[in-house]
Amino acid sequence: MVRDSYYIRWVRSTRRRPWGRAMDEATIWQAITGQRIELADLLDGLTDEQWEAPSLCAGWRVRDVAAHLAMTSRPPGLAAILAGTVRAGGSIDRFNRDAAVRYAAARPAAALAAELRERAGSHRIPAVTDHRNILVDVLVHGQDMAVPLGLDRPVPPGPGRAAADRVWSMGWPFRARRRMRGFRLTATDTDWSAGSGAEVRAPLAALLLLLTARPAAFDRLEGAGAPALVHRLSRGALHRARP
Repeated sequence: MVRDSYYIRWVRSTRRRPWGRAMDEATIWQAITGQRIELADLLDGLTDEQWEAPSLCAGWRVRDVAAHLAMTSRPPGLAAILAGTVRAGGSIDRFNRDAAVRYAAARPAAALAAELRERAGSHRIPAVTDHRNILVDVLVHGQDMAVPLGLDRPVPPGPGRAAADRVWSMGWPFRARRRMRGFRLTATDTDWSAGSGAEVRAPLAALLLLLTARPAAFDRLEGAGAPALVHRLSRGALHRARP
């Protein structure tokens, strides 16, 4: 059995958990569709150099992240995921990266953007996840591509709050609630907060990056608790950004 097989059990268990912001499944899919179309528009405007630039995910180019998003509507089955993870040495992260790199190499950049747009309304998803995680995926990966390119990528308040609630309630892989114990996170641009303790304030987009282990959020944090939280996470509690 691969080391990450507990991930599959965890995802299935989270399907029974309520989602704090009460967005129903149809509304979530509407948000996902809109985000995919907007990201396709963003990708259409990139130069060749920007497509090859590093994203916020270590070892992933912007092109690879775009491929990962485009692949979501063409998911492998559970058996293929398990076999691929075994080939990747038991690492679901390495499996995801290898699959995205291969997918990106097999088609031109323009085709990735076109595929994302053409299949924006698809509800197909990988066997080990659900629509709530797909919303987190598309919002955070939009930031993964836009931030290092210096592009503004606003996070819509409703879906952003729901995504932040989702990540806060998760265990693996981000363990945000445990990593940020003793701090209260508060969005400065919408009604969202979580945790208790010394306050850390930031726009919701930055908090989503923080919750999903992206150090790029650090310089946007404010509040009495910000220095201490950055110090804690910088000492090694922060996991590498995951695709």
